[in-house]
Amino acid sequence: MAYFTLSFLLLLIKFASSQQISNPITTEDCNNRWIYIRGLPSSFNLDLLAKCSEYPLFDDFCPYLANHGLGQKTHSKSRSWYRSDPLLLELIFHRRILEYPCLTNDPNVANAVFLPYYAAIDSLKYLYGPDVNSSFQHGTDLFEFLQSDEPEIWKKHMGHDHFLVMSRPAWDFCQPLDNDPPLWGTSFLELPEFYNVTVLLPEGRAWPWQEHAVPYPTSFHPPNLACFDAWVRRVKRSRRTSLMLFAGGGGIGATPNIRRSIRTECNNANSSNNGNNTSFNKTNRIYSKICNIVDCSNGICEHDPVRYMKPMLQATFCLQPPGDTPTRRSTFDAITAGCIPVFFEELSAKMQYRWHLPEDKYPEFSLFIPKEEVVFKGLKILDVLMAIPRSEVRKMRDSVVELIPRVMYRRHGSSLGLRTKKDAFDTAIDGTLQTIKDKLNNMLEVEH
Repeated sequence: MAYFTLSFLLLLIKFASSQQISNPITTEDCNNRWIYIRGLPSSFNLDLLAKCSEYPLFDDFCPYLANHGLGQKTHSKSRSWYRSDPLLLELIFHRRILEYPCLTNDPNVANAVFLPYYAAIDSLKYLYGPDVNSSFQHGTDLFEFLQSDEPEIWKKHMGHDHFLVMSRPAWDFCQPLDNDPPLWGTSFLELPEFYNVTVLLPEGRAWPWQEHAVPYPTSFHPPNLACFDAWVRRVKRSRRTSLMLFAGGGGIGATPNIRRSIRTECNNANSSNNGNNTSFNKTNRIYSKICNIVDCSNGICEHDPVRYMKPMLQATFCLQPPGDTPTRRSTFDAITAGCIPVFFEELSAKMQYRWHLPEDKYPEFSLFIPKEEVVFKGLKILDVLMAIPRSEVRKMRDSVVELIPRVMYRRHGSSLGLRTKKDAFDTAIDGTLQTIKDKLNNMLEVEH
């Protein structure tokens, strides 16, 4: 049954790919916006999906291939909510770009060239499979193909006009080529052959050279404007009965870190507030709970948005401490729920998602509390949050709600009405086209 389902999915994607240029051009001006989708052998994308259960040290991601990478619906009557896996961002992006209104069959008129290579999925054989000791080879097959098949497409701008999507953090692809023995990750972003390519991924390095961060996919993928508007109304009218919330794992060891500090403060604050007429109760009667913790240890929340979205709808502030890496999918879940994100590292968002979350707007929709102040200097998160006037909190929440369209990936085949709102995909395309335009203009200036 699973094999039949996967085979049927592959046929659907192949059919959609064959129809990519038949999309009617809308009234949107396509000048300087033409994209050419590079034809790659299926071994670089669709064939990789058939290996979804071949990595015993990694989760079987076959169930999340449904609905062209959005995953299975959370329940049978759901229209907007899916059990999405961030690893499938490459597939989601590929499916969406087939609907892009400014596609061209002619690479000579294209302003950008998209490489539909499922790089993160292909990296699994190096990260979790028997090929880990040859991880420096990740990407070499792709480059050899680009050099041998219609090489003039690459040579026109030496890759400066090419872009691709990688659905894992950049740290997984920047192992130095000369590491012996190899450490974690592959060396894709260290290959000189790909230095000129623009790479979109959910987390970049502190020195953005090749890569640009785009939002992690959440579980919210509305198909039309009515579903989107219904969700926004729910977000706006939701009663915020918790002051702050942390949804995540970790922080249970003895080593000082921000997650441990959050858990300790939450437990202490809730315990001291039980049955006592504290100053918190006197000034914050709208909250029935100071801090709510949704334990997502061992990945139990990853494909079950019900576990954390309802608590987020009931919280005013959602804490976003870094974990293994600085960024979190939870940041975008929180925004989708209208919950004001609280960051503890600037690399968690401010230095990442410049296209989707403008740097100068952060004070309007988020809070920043340096983790060192909390972990080593005894600063209480509760004190910081309680000091913010309610009128300011309302303004911040309104700003968060306005960001929802920019951080969601609407469903493929969505209604024309919903397409009038630029989502995470549209914003990423705009940023990519501008980035490539700037790179090519700089090249011309240098030549002259």
